[in-house]
Amino acid sequence: MPNPDAIVIGSGPNGLAAAIAVAQAGRRVVVYEAAPTIGGGARSEELTRPGFVHDVCSAIHPFAVASPFFRTLPLAEHGLAWIEPQIMLAHPFDDGAAAVVERSADRTADALGADAAAYRALVGRVADDWPRLERAVLGPFRFPRHPFAAARFGLNALRSAEAVARRFSGRDARALFAGIAAHGMLPLDRAPTAGFGLVLGALAHVVGWVVPRGGAQKISDALAGHLRSLGGEIVTSSPVRTIDDLPPARAILCDLSPTPLLRIAGHRFPAGYRRLLERYRYGMGAFKVDWALDAPIPWRANACSRAATVHVGGTLEEIAASERDAWKGRISERPFVVLVQPTLFDPSRAPAGKHTAWAYCHVPHASTAGMLERIESQIERFAPGFRDRILARSAMTPSDIERRNPNLVGGDIGAGVTDLDQFFARPTWWWYSTPVRGLYLCSAATPPGVGVHGMCGYFAAQRALRETLTD
Repeated sequence: MPNPDAIVIGSGPNGLAAAIAVAQAGRRVVVYEAAPTIGGGARSEELTRPGFVHDVCSAIHPFAVASPFFRTLPLAEHGLAWIEPQIMLAHPFDDGAAAVVERSADRTADALGADAAAYRALVGRVADDWPRLERAVLGPFRFPRHPFAAARFGLNALRSAEAVARRFSGRDARALFAGIAAHGMLPLDRAPTAGFGLVLGALAHVVGWVVPRGGAQKISDALAGHLRSLGGEIVTSSPVRTIDDLPPARAILCDLSPTPLLRIAGHRFPAGYRRLLERYRYGMGAFKVDWALDAPIPWRANACSRAATVHVGGTLEEIAASERDAWKGRISERPFVVLVQPTLFDPSRAPAGKHTAWAYCHVPHASTAGMLERIESQIERFAPGFRDRILARSAMTPSDIERRNPNLVGGDIGAGVTDLDQFFARPTWWWYSTPVRGLYLCSAATPPGVGVHGMCGYFAAQRALRETLTD
């Protein structure tokens, strides 16, 4: 067979997006995947018992629906279907109440009482402005097409979550915003954590915090199916030890973060570029647990039983303390836990009448501490009797996470710190390009960063098509 025009290393959503963009341009592309199955951070497996399908990494996918590239692809024709939960997010408190984020920004705001106006002005305004902000948020830094909307967004987004949360007077709104902002994997007193809270909060109203029917693997399978329909090829169980072993190609696109990129291509880079990649900072890690359950989680607050995502962490102050501990290398006794219960809305993932749950908390980078007892205690705090419903469990330390996906160094599921120092120059100001002609980066370590949206791969492919894959 003739040599490919392009090779993509890694079959995560960004790698598959890059391959699709190249194939759409009529170029021959081959994807090499080290693992036996495709998907990177969008995989599903039977981690506990046969018949119980668990998402290995990502579980809730607003970015996949909001992705400007993915929505141009016929993924439904390849088996991808979305399920929208009754409630996007529930956040329980010790008094048995829960704050919620609904699909409607107005209903969400109304439930926040005195903070309704502030919620509409902050999160609701970003949701209203999303068509004018999408290009700026889901792309590399460039002059915005809608500068006034971008400036209005940036005035809050580039601040810390704690600073912006002061706009709210009540416990519920402050805790809701803190929990959403904590997805940024930074202490909440650091910029730009408010941006994570605003964007993810707004997407709950724009597209919903949805789940793919059958698990995250269905996203990767649909992308792969479309790629193959365009003539692309995927080769699994084929780790790339060095780029020198690859067949000749005009472009190589790497769905790799800097550390694994250095392992396979560092010898090709000038010393200065190597040093830049070596200085790339990975952040706090994740400790993840999956459960097979014989019944739904018995939440004290009824709203939690109608939400796919539950933020388990109490008040803003508790969440901020948990994130600060993980960042500073300490173990939190009451960690902030992100929990997903997909089988409430997608019974295909478990045997009849049974359920699954997925959760993680942040821990220090590469931590070896066991967090299972602390995570389950936090859930019991708001759902007494939870442990009685556990049939089996699977726990992953940061090293387990990195072993499954070498891009996630030290268990950093964000593939690198996203503070202001590293947000715009990610991983360097070269972004997708490297000093080696024809060698590109297309991972979540490039703009716009973490999320199952494929935009990192799309933009890297566009650069390769302009520079080295021209006719």
